[in-house]
Amino acid sequence: MKRVLLVLLILGAAGGGAYCWYYLREPPAAQVAESGGRGSRRRGGADGTPIPVLATRSEAKDVPVYLDGLGTVQAFNLVQVRPVVDGPLLEVRFREGQDVRAGDVLARIDPRPYQASLDSASAKKQQDEANLANARLDAGRYAKLAATAYSSAQQSDTARAQVSQLEAQVRGDQAGVDTARTNLGYTTITAPIDGRVGIRQVDAGNLVRAGDPNPLTVITQLKPISVVFTLPQQSLPAVAAAMQAGTPQVLALRQGGDMANPLDRGQLAVLDNQVDPATGTIKMKATFPNDTLLLWPGGFVNIRMLVQTLPGVVTVPTAAVQRGPRGAYLYVIGDGNTAQRRMIKVGHEDDGISVIADGLKAGEQVVIDGAQRLTENARVAIAGPDGTAPDAVPRERSAPGTGTRRSRQAGAG
Repeated sequence: MKRVLLVLLILGAAGGGAYCWYYLREPPAAQVAESGGRGSRRRGGADGTPIPVLATRSEAKDVPVYLDGLGTVQAFNLVQVRPVVDGPLLEVRFREGQDVRAGDVLARIDPRPYQASLDSASAKKQQDEANLANARLDAGRYAKLAATAYSSAQQSDTARAQVSQLEAQVRGDQAGVDTARTNLGYTTITAPIDGRVGIRQVDAGNLVRAGDPNPLTVITQLKPISVVFTLPQQSLPAVAAAMQAGTPQVLALRQGGDMANPLDRGQLAVLDNQVDPATGTIKMKATFPNDTLLLWPGGFVNIRMLVQTLPGVVTVPTAAVQRGPRGAYLYVIGDGNTAQRRMIKVGHEDDGISVIADGLKAGEQVVIDGAQRLTENARVAIAGPDGTAPDAVPRERSAPGTGTRRSRQAGAG
């Protein structure tokens, strides 16, 4: 047992010595140079080598402020075409998907029963008008006789009452004629609005009724068209201020689309009169001309509403702004191509642009790529506008006897 322990101790001592000799020995000069180069790059220019970065200059320009939301496209007007009277459907004059104008004939119901009702009501009216004319003559005669005492006043009053009764009956007959004519007109179904006809639900030859649950078709007005969207209630002050200044502009974008190619441009039409307490959002409606018919009822679109334009503010790409425990900061390239860390206040961020409210002036050069490798007053080499690497800077040769240890320390770092 003692022999085994002694052998294990000897092996452990030999392994420890080999480990110390391998990692603490002086490396060859070529290996030192190679490891030193890698170490200096990892330390971000600790040996004085400029750090390559991409940079740009801050600009002063007008920045629009948009509010984003998700909207649902709705037809500006939607009409379900239903029969008002009962009868056989004689013909259908529209094609599915056809654009129609208000007043265009869409379908016809058998008009003969309603024409007969109109004729009957007209005849009844003519009969009562004839009775009324005769009653008026009698009333005139009795009035003359009563004036000369050849007839009693009661007969004269009765004759006048008969005239009034027949006048009321004629007016009732006229109402019956108007009703019959209206019902006859309902046998010709016309388009109430301009729009596009949908799919036909009933074919010619079927018996239609006024209480049928399915309409003949649906007409939707596509020009103009509406989009209903919601925004959080925190956006209400900005929206209200924009409406006081004018009519806010609204952009409709396809899913994943950009502002350069919007589906349509419209204006805010309605701001709802209350906030939804269940969701904490407020509903709005915008109107679009939809001349290209890219907006379709029932579809979902992204909405961007312009509520404000910030005039002449200092802007930088959002990639230049860094976040730290003390807040937002960025690196400004000063004289001698040295990077200086500067605390800033960001006012607004949108579309890859950050508005700097405080801490930066227009025209200053800021780092937009490579900031994670920088420290205060680090030397930088600015890459070209096409992203090419900067010109290589030759390393300073170390003095004899010191380069080996400096290179090993840089490689260890």
